[in-house]
Amino acid sequence: MHNTFRSSRRRALFSGLVTAGLVATLLSFGAASADADPGFYDPPSPLPQGADGDVIKTLPSTFSGAKSTRVMYLSRDAANRAIPVTGTVLVPDKAWGGTGQRPIVAYAPFTAGMGDQCAPSKSLAGEGGDFVSSFQKSFVSALLDKGFAVAQTDYEGLGTPGEHTYVVRESEAHAVLDVLRAAQRLPGTGLSSASPVGVAGYSEGGGASASAAELAPSYAPELDLKGAYVGAAPADKAVLEKSLDGGMYVGFLGYSLIGLNAAYPEAKIFDLANDAGKQLFEEARKTCTLDAVFKYMYRNSAQLTKDGRPVSAYLDQEPFRGIVAANRIGTLKPAAPVLVAHAPNDDVIPSSIGKQLGKDWCAKGANVRFQDIPSLSPLFSHILGLSGAQGEAANWLTERFAGKPAAGNCGRF
Repeated sequence: MHNTFRSSRRRALFSGLVTAGLVATLLSFGAASADADPGFYDPPSPLPQGADGDVIKTLPSTFSGAKSTRVMYLSRDAANRAIPVTGTVLVPDKAWGGTGQRPIVAYAPFTAGMGDQCAPSKSLAGEGGDFVSSFQKSFVSALLDKGFAVAQTDYEGLGTPGEHTYVVRESEAHAVLDVLRAAQRLPGTGLSSASPVGVAGYSEGGGASASAAELAPSYAPELDLKGAYVGAAPADKAVLEKSLDGGMYVGFLGYSLIGLNAAYPEAKIFDLANDAGKQLFEEARKTCTLDAVFKYMYRNSAQLTKDGRPVSAYLDQEPFRGIVAANRIGTLKPAAPVLVAHAPNDDVIPSSIGKQLGKDWCAKGANVRFQDIPSLSPLFSHILGLSGAQGEAANWLTERFAGKPAAGNCGRF
């Protein structure tokens, strides 16, 4: 009975948060819902030949205080195949007041959902998503307010055809690094290959930012990467497969299985599901964040598999062990300074994951600073941590672009 009461109380509190968020959505996004040009997200077939980050096509977009342009650009999936990815390049209306060229920050969005209607480039323009999308807008605004240009990626398969490869390390790193290249090559922006760059993200975006930071030296060595902000990164999927199962945010576990199945079809993850599990996959791949949270909260994955085992029970057997290992972040040394931040009482991604990521990079000799994200309450601490994260990211990157030394704290966290 106590568990039932606790679950009901959480649902009620969450509903209150949602109601407040819906008001914010109406105020910030207006009533727009239809795509300005639905055909923009359809890539040409075949894809044009070109280099990673080359712009395939553009579409004028809207964002207060900035010149906003949607872009489709070339990138690479986890199997190193050329793919189209969409995103947004935003240049503030105000002049850059710092030294040198205006910097570009790659904004790696947090979980927007799996359906094409959830693509962040659409929600930034007021055309899709749910109230959680308003937080994307707020994070971008915090970066623009510092005078930075922002290059936002939709990631693979979000907006464009195909499945979104949710939290797949290489795919998301490539999408983040290539949107920086696309921004540098976009005419009429005042940006160029000489523009210094940074990366920032939280939650799914924190994982993408972290992945980009450690893959940049090999995948995009020409980028002048000054630093990366890594907020609440889902760096170790093996831990998350256990911690998310049966909780409020089990929908994110479903998202990760859909994403991993898209990146590694040979694993045949869906073949392990019973009818209820297959139905969940079919429904979840069309949802945005809030829809998934409400539909699947407190589900146990053992009820969704043919043999009644939870998802975590499969992780010690191949090919799943190898897939999880390949998507663990922290195995390569970032060349640029990194700020790893995590709320101590994060209710979605345990803070121990963030600390371990920082320690893994420290062990490789990287310049790492770890710090706690302030949180007023353990309930909804993950999503509420966004308000602190966006300010931290903007301020920390301001110091990096100003040439101030980054003080690490390896060995002290």
